[in-house]
Amino acid sequence: MMLEQIREQLRKASEEDYKTFNKSLMPGTNLVLGVRMPKVRKMAKEIAKGDFRAYLDEAREGVGKGSYHEEIMLEGLVIGYAKMELSEYFSCLDVFVPKIHNWAVCDCCSSTYKFMEKYQAESFAYIEKWLNSAREYEVRFGIISLLDHFLNEEYIDRVLDICHHTRHDGYYVKMAAAWALSVCYVKFPEKTRALIEHNTMDDFTHNKTIQKIRESYRVSREEKEELKALRR
Repeated sequence: MMLEQIREQLRKASEEDYKTFNKSLMPGTNLVLGVRMPKVRKMAKEIAKGDFRAYLDEAREGVGKGSYHEEIMLEGLVIGYAKMELSEYFSCLDVFVPKIHNWAVCDCCSSTYKFMEKYQAESFAYIEKWLNSAREYEVRFGIISLLDHFLNEEYIDRVLDICHHTRHDGYYVKMAAAWALSVCYVKFPEKTRALIEHNTMDDFTHNKTIQKIRESYRVSREEKEELKALRR
């Protein structure tokens, strides 16, 4: 089976020291082989150039709970690197997104979904169902997708509104919203500043947003001091 061969390739590429380091970055993720991302990406690109549909068919049922972190990451990356029709991308994401189990899989895979930039209207509508999920990493996937592919003139008002009104107790949802808003500030400072000054977000997300903006090298010292005064 293709999945067995891939797992063996991943095992051979694993590094014990990196495994320990990687696990420390992903609390709660215990099944980790310790394969560096460039190697996982290289494997994903190779699969995407071949019979990726056979792989994704196997991964549909064979990758999930009980799979290694790198196996789940690989499935998500192959979806991004493969050439498909838009409906097929969405169908594959329907299967994959519920498997996301940590921030690393969410963020690394989301950034590869460049098709969302080509098909903005359809992709934005698709993302909405994940934003309305009750599951932490599904909501994070929606927000990170907005961050990666929709921070432009046409969608900025909707992105700001979503980040403002997303209500979820998950730490990684709140961190995603804060991160997204900090990038919004760099690209659209006036619109984002207005939101920061008048919002109904929880204090954690509000303060984290300000913290992340103040960590940016692209924001002036004067602005950082002004924003500091807005912390709760």
